[in-house]
Amino acid sequence: MGYEEIFPQNDLKGWHANAAKRFASPFVDNYHDRIDVDPIMLSNAAVHTGFTIRDFYEKPELGIHCVGYVAELFDLLPVTHWFFSLPWVRELGVTLEYKDTLPPVSTGPILDPEADLDKIEALEPIGKEELKKGSTIPLFYGLYDYVQQNLPHTLVPISYGFDLCGAGSELIGVENFIMWTFTEPDLANKLIDTYVETSINGADVLSDKYGMAMLIVGSILANNDIFADEQVEEFSAKKMRHYVDQCFRRGAGPQIFYHLCGNHETDYKVFKKNLVWSPFNVLHIGYKGQSEFPSELLKEEFQDVTTIMGSVDTKLMISPNPKKVYDRAKETLLAGRDAKKGYILGTSCETPPYTIPGNLLALTRAARDFGTYGTW
Repeated sequence: MGYEEIFPQNDLKGWHANAAKRFASPFVDNYHDRIDVDPIMLSNAAVHTGFTIRDFYEKPELGIHCVGYVAELFDLLPVTHWFFSLPWVRELGVTLEYKDTLPPVSTGPILDPEADLDKIEALEPIGKEELKKGSTIPLFYGLYDYVQQNLPHTLVPISYGFDLCGAGSELIGVENFIMWTFTEPDLANKLIDTYVETSINGADVLSDKYGMAMLIVGSILANNDIFADEQVEEFSAKKMRHYVDQCFRRGAGPQIFYHLCGNHETDYKVFKKNLVWSPFNVLHIGYKGQSEFPSELLKEEFQDVTTIMGSVDTKLMISPNPKKVYDRAKETLLAGRDAKKGYILGTSCETPPYTIPGNLLALTRAARDFGTYGTW
């Protein structure tokens, strides 16, 4: 029995038709219904539908059905997606381990920062043909071909650079990498650049087959809890610019989702200066210090160049207090809903796996009550 036999098809003429128009609203300047809600739904969708976190990551076709079904259940943004935070690293030699309660994680560094200097200096990106023989491209080919056949109304091929700095650091270990940004910056850049160029080649391969590939790229390790603004610019913002520029030149895009996870209290300014802005991009910043990044500031700084996505703290999503989630969503919406290029209501990062259903409902209810177009 295929997974398509487990889940009823989305209501294409009702819910999906309306949600698709709503999703397109910021990009076509024709606002429909209400502000969209995107709580970055991943493995939580599997939990909601009776499966496990391990099921979600080990069975991508199942995961994509879970996301699509839960999107309709809670009236969320109607794009099905499935991914994990370390694409392309297996092709560079890193081993990933699947967990019962986590996304796939690295089993540890593959290079010693002292004994393997020659190997590090000799690192080369993985080329397109070699990537096709690896694990990531076949994984996404299988997934997107499945979606094309069974869920064609939701198909958005996506290529994930994701955390360019963080993924590059996995080759020698995060702690060693952070030290190298101070003591051996050229070698630190070498690690990131190897991963970045490999990721660009991956986007190229996907866009060759599907005619486009939405880009998702972010800065997670490089944030103000660890680095000063100047280091964030060198090891993350400039790398993201190069990644997007080169992906565009090879046919990927034009959609971009920029995800700045963690604390970007002051470094948001270097991203504003460095990132590529297209008519079809969304910017999301998780935190400013210990609090959600304010939608007022997000709007003030970025509304002229991008659609923005505001944040409700993910910690609230696992707290049994839907009223508190609703009130916080209301504050966030009132602060950002009139952004020039559109606004999306989100959470500070991925919805935690055991998010309470009533809290998701609180987000969409707040979006209906305070984000309906034409009411402000």
